[in-house]
Amino acid sequence: GTEGAVSLEGLAAGVVGSIVLAAFAIAIGLNHASALVPCIIAAFIANNVESLIGASVQGRIPWMTNEVVNFINTLVGAVVAILICAFF
Repeated sequence: GTEGAVSLEGLAAGVVGSIVLAAFAIAIGLNHASALVPCIIAAFIANNVESLIGASVQGRIPWMTNEVVNFINTLVGAVVAILICAFF
């Protein structure tokens, strides 16, 4: 899609995807059930950060490739999930 585009469909797909992946990780024993909500929240925040980066700097900065944006997205999601689990 369009870099940095935000749509209701995209947000819904991101939330549904995070629910499915987190539930699968719980089902196969990689995560405890208490990790479901932090995973969903972290994925939602990371998804929006990725959109913000895509809309603001991707394509304007030569090294800000899709791979770099995906790395940042993954890093943000991981950090947010760790912080949620550490403080709540």
